[in-house]
Amino acid sequence: MSAPVSKPVVQGWCPGAHRPMMSGDGLVVRVRPRLARLNATQALGLCQLAERFGNGTIDLTNRANLQLRGVKEADHQSLLAKLSALDLLDAEPGIEVRRNILVSPLYEAGDLTARLTQALIHRLADLPALPAKFGFAIDTGPARLLAADSADIRLETGAEGLILRADGCETGRAVSEAEAIDQLILLADWFAENQTQDNRRMARVVAAQSLPQDWQGSLPSVAGLPLQPGICELGALYGATFGQLPARRLFTLIEDTGASALRVTPWRLFLLEGGAAIPAPAFVTDGTDPLMTTDACPGAPFCPQAQAETRGVARALAPHVEGSLHVSGCSKGCARIGPADVTLVGREGRFDLVKNGRAGDEPCQRGLTPETLMTMDLT
Repeated sequence: MSAPVSKPVVQGWCPGAHRPMMSGDGLVVRVRPRLARLNATQALGLCQLAERFGNGTIDLTNRANLQLRGVKEADHQSLLAKLSALDLLDAEPGIEVRRNILVSPLYEAGDLTARLTQALIHRLADLPALPAKFGFAIDTGPARLLAADSADIRLETGAEGLILRADGCETGRAVSEAEAIDQLILLADWFAENQTQDNRRMARVVAAQSLPQDWQGSLPSVAGLPLQPGICELGALYGATFGQLPARRLFTLIEDTGASALRVTPWRLFLLEGGAAIPAPAFVTDGTDPLMTTDACPGAPFCPQAQAETRGVARALAPHVEGSLHVSGCSKGCARIGPADVTLVGREGRFDLVKNGRAGDEPCQRGLTPETLMTMDLT
C-alpha cells in the first residue's frame, strides 16, 4: 500500500522582492508595478534582469504582478540593487507588503483611477496591520473590469458615482473622491478589529460578522466585458500563455512595437502602451485561442509542492476542452482562484479530475495518466 499523499503547504503569504519565496528552481522574486505600469526603460531592464539572474522568463500573476523565477540566493542582493536602480523596488519592505493594489488597466494619466491609486499608495502606512494576502482594487474606469478578481476592499464605479465596497457585500458606500481613502482606511480598521485566525479575508469576515449598514446600500455599476488581445485606444493587448513572458521575446516586442510602457493585468494579458499590433508568435494575439482560457501553474519540478508536470499537459489538452481548463500541480490551485469547467490536480505523477470546481474540491475520477486524458471526453 502506498503512503498517504501529504497535503501541500499553504504559505499564507505571497513572495515579494525583499522577501522572496524558495521554489524548486530557486527564489521567486515578485515585482509589484506601481499603477500596473512599467515605462519602456523599466520593462526592458526587467527583461534583462530575468535573463541575467533568473530563468529567462517573467511570470505575470493573477494579482497583476511580475515575478522572476530561478534566482540564486547568492544573487538576491545584487538583483535588489538593480531593481532599485530601475525604481521597481520599495525602499521600505513593510510598504511593499501592503502595496497589494489591483488597478483597472485602461486608465488615462491623471484620471480618477490614477489619482485614487496614487492617493492610496501615499497612505499605505496609515493602514492597520492586515494579513499578507489582503488586497485592494481600484476599479473606477467607464466599466468595472475587476469584479471577478481577488480583492478585499474595492473602490468602484457605482450606479450614481464612486462607491467603496467590502468584498462579499453586494452593495457599498457612496463616497466622494476627497473622502475615499479616509473611508477605505476606516473600513480596513473595521476588518482588522473583526478578523480571526480562521477568517482572514474580507468576504469571510462579513459572512461571519455582519458589516454595519453604513457601509452598504449603493449598487456597483454593471461589470464590463473582458478584455481581449488586439488594438485598444491606449495601444496593443497581447496574451501570455500561462502568464509566462519569455524575456528575450518580450524585449524584442517592446522595441519593435515602439511602445512607451507596459501595463499588466490579472488576466494573462499585457498592454503595450502606444505600441503597434504586430505578429508575435511567442504571445497570444487571437482571443479565441483556447490557451486564453487555460490555466496551469509551473508544476513539477519547478514547484516543490507540485506532484506532476503541468504545462505540457495543459498545452496538449487545451484544444480538446470546451470551456475553461485548469491544470494544477497540487490541490492548492495557485494558478486559478475560481472554478473551471475542467480541473486536473496532480497526485503522484497522475491527475485527479474535478468538473465545474476548484483544485481543492472532491474529484470525480482519480489517478488518470496524461495518455488516458488525451483519449477521454472531458466535456
